[in-house]
Amino acid sequence: MTSHPPILAALAAALLFGASTPFAKQLAGDISPILLAGLLYLGSGIGLWVVRLIRDRGFAAPDLPAREWPWLLGAIASGGVLGPLLLMVGLTHTSAADASLLLNLEAVLTAVLAWVVFRENADRRIVLGMLLIVAGGLLLAWSQHGGTVQSSALGSFAVAGACLCWAVDNNLTRKVSATDAVFIAGTKGLVAGITNCTLALALGVTLPAWPRMAEAMSVGLAGYGVSLVLFVLALRGLGSARTGAYFSTAPFIGAVVAIAVFQEPTSAAFWLAAVLMGVGVWLHLTERHEHLHTHEPLEHVHRHVHDEHHRHEHAFAWDGVEPHSHPHRHAPITHRHPHFPDVHHQHSH
Repeated sequence: MTSHPPILAALAAALLFGASTPFAKQLAGDISPILLAGLLYLGSGIGLWVVRLIRDRGFAAPDLPAREWPWLLGAIASGGVLGPLLLMVGLTHTSAADASLLLNLEAVLTAVLAWVVFRENADRRIVLGMLLIVAGGLLLAWSQHGGTVQSSALGSFAVAGACLCWAVDNNLTRKVSATDAVFIAGTKGLVAGITNCTLALALGVTLPAWPRMAEAMSVGLAGYGVSLVLFVLALRGLGSARTGAYFSTAPFIGAVVAIAVFQEPTSAAFWLAAVLMGVGVWLHLTERHEHLHTHEPLEHVHRHVHDEHHRHEHAFAWDGVEPHSHPHRHAPITHRHPHFPDVHHQHSH
């Protein structure tokens, strides 16, 4: 199952986001953190919407069923509005070092919500792999910032609250991940960008020169925009917990880029974190989850080919081109094959 495309999408999302971090740090000296976050998100939102308009040759209504709009709006409110606001509150009452440690909570909380609230399947192998990946991220963040603690209780709770908001965002986004990933990522980027930029301007932050703004927005398009599109595609095929675990390798990827491009020194902690994350990813990559399961009737819209899960008739003249997208209904089926908790496998065990 290591060649499963959603796994590659999750790792590519982590690669782009992790690689963008060292470049964003180079901009942090010239742009305030709040405004920088806004420009990164805004670049992703504007860029993806331009891509969508070009791709669809104009505005096209999203193929999101009415019953799924509350999930998307909840994800945007949680991850695009409340999360950034809580993080900004947290950063004013805690050090950047402590905040980077606390941000590892996002993967843990994403998995806990997926397993406990949304009943996503996980066995001990997956749980152990996630814990090893998160442990590697904690070790890397701790070593990079000297392991000092300079946080108030308010700051710590605010950053933890931001992580909870993003964990909720990840799980709610999974509910709508079957729809157009560019629309989801672009809309979330616009909302988060406008929120952070408005907050920065309200606090009296001045805009930098246009070349620096353009540079920040370009980094955001790749590291936040394209990365989020890939993240949504991974959610579609892997579920929240597994996608979050793979994405947690982003800090390590960022450290590798910083070492390779900016000649930052390595340490024993870096190599230990690499081993922990490597073992954790290996446990996930070698997962084989297979049992007899039954698909309940399901109706939704997404791009698909006519595989064993998509054997339906068409109420329109089909030209035979695949993949294609249209509302379709899944009839009940019972079979056995290796699978992940994707949009077609959300059954109980």
